[in-house]
Amino acid sequence: MTTQPGPSTPPPPSVADSGPGPGGAGAALVDRASSVIIGDQAPIGLAVAAFLAGGHVLFEDIPGVGKTVLAKALARAIGGSFGRVQGTPDLLPSDLTGVTVFDDDRREWTFHPGPLFNNVVLVDELNRATPRTQSSLLEAMAERQVTVDGTTHALPDPFFVVATQNPQGGDLGTFPLVSGQRDRFALSVSMGLPGRAAELRVLSGEGGERALDAVTAVADLATWRELRRGLDAVYLHPVVAAYALDVIDVVRRRAGAQQPLSTRAALMMVRVARAVAHLAGRDHVTPDDVQAVAVATLAHRIVDATNDDLPLARSWVHDFVASVPVPPTPQATPQASAM
Repeated sequence: MTTQPGPSTPPPPSVADSGPGPGGAGAALVDRASSVIIGDQAPIGLAVAAFLAGGHVLFEDIPGVGKTVLAKALARAIGGSFGRVQGTPDLLPSDLTGVTVFDDDRREWTFHPGPLFNNVVLVDELNRATPRTQSSLLEAMAERQVTVDGTTHALPDPFFVVATQNPQGGDLGTFPLVSGQRDRFALSVSMGLPGRAAELRVLSGEGGERALDAVTAVADLATWRELRRGLDAVYLHPVVAAYALDVIDVVRRRAGAQQPLSTRAALMMVRVARAVAHLAGRDHVTPDDVQAVAVATLAHRIVDATNDDLPLARSWVHDFVASVPVPPTPQATPQASAM
């Protein structure tokens, strides 16, 4: 069983001290994962931002574009453990959480943890699993714990779910994610096919599974826990916060989703924007950071309005965000104003 971390008492650190160079350890994590995935680096940056923000990532993609390799690379680069679950219609909740069995030799019940008890967990083809099994992830993703036979078990810290799903329109035998499950994902992204030049590099032997052995840890798990706690030190100016809420409001009004965007969606969008600012080496969030994460953090939450068509939902959010007036980027932070 994965060893559970003890309580942490030090105060949240400044993200500026998380490592050398702009973006610190987070930027180094993006670089380390990029050595394995050849092609568009934007999805990697967003995935790392979600990890720093304490969220989880949903990939909707065709098979064979590097999602599993990326999850393995992230696990190695954070110095953590890796678990994998294959979604199938007969997958049971206990196949994820673990089971309690009776030990005849010791004459007692013993808990055998499932693959969720890892730092990075890949749930491949999540939408092939039934809604009942999908829902078994809710407690784990939201509360970093699972309850089995009335006993609560803490999950490792950090805990990061990377789930994949097949495009709804192109594959049979899939179950659309329930709304509560979609809302647990900080963002949704697609890897997409690499460009010709990148694919030539892959064919020549760069990246992929062969490059995984060279991936080493950027920092230890304690560093990532501290960095996550310290992310709130990235300053959010009231003007930028108001702009973020304007974006949320326009999507709520115009999307026509059965369930409007939750406050959790707004909080996660801002937190991922903070992570993006940190990765860029800044100590404050700009409107550009909000724009950079809006589609990825909001589109999967309104797909009930597009008949589970995620690309269409992304197009809608992109257009909605473009209609919101962008305020000038505030220059002053609390520290600068006091000087």
